[in-house]
Amino acid sequence: MSIMDIEEEQFDEAQEARRAFTANVSHELKTPLTVILGYAELLKGGFVKTGDIVEVSSVIYEEAEYMLSLVDDILYLSQLDEYNTTGNTSAHAVSVDLAEVARGVLARLEPYANQNDIECILDIMGDVNVTGIKRLLTGIVYNLCENAVRYNSPGGSVQVNIEGSDDSVRLTVTDSGLGIAEPDQPRVFERFYRVDQAHSRHSGGTGLGLAIVKHGVQYHHASLSLESKQGEGTTITILFPR
Repeated sequence: MSIMDIEEEQFDEAQEARRAFTANVSHELKTPLTVILGYAELLKGGFVKTGDIVEVSSVIYEEAEYMLSLVDDILYLSQLDEYNTTGNTSAHAVSVDLAEVARGVLARLEPYANQNDIECILDIMGDVNVTGIKRLLTGIVYNLCENAVRYNSPGGSVQVNIEGSDDSVRLTVTDSGLGIAEPDQPRVFERFYRVDQAHSRHSGGTGLGLAIVKHGVQYHHASLSLESKQGEGTTITILFPR
């Protein structure tokens, strides 16, 4: 196969991925918009009883909040795509303390974790500074930890370990949650792929969190691995080179 054939094949694959992504975005946006429009039409027509207005308004609010999260994630992924494709970024890579990032992330997630009776534990060993973009590194840690809380069970735990060595920094996030079936494991980092469609949508997940992790890892030239067993939880490990 010639270089031109390879480039053409890569172009076709990119175009197909773009079409699939556009179709998925359209579907994901259409669902909440349909709900919002339906309930708004009932309110506008005066068909909602006074006692039901708060409940109807809550549904509209939740669907709008989901849409905002989805748009934010799509814009973030678009930025990551540009970073990975062109290397262009307005920020310069700096030394980032992953311990500081993890503490900040867990502090943000603490109310959500407490609400779901999930214990979050952080262990740090050695020098855990890495060279990278702090915003992207925060996105990686946040999405891993949020998923670990979201798909956990009441009374469960999330263990975050960060260990530095001479040539790398290892970040490991382990949860005691639902686990992922083996056939689903290769696909969980795809955009909009959800292992449990009903649970993911109900819990507010956009289906883009692990895709954001994957692209952030690629930008930092790190490696990514997943180990999971249904009913026993999931461990995701990222190895950042020095």
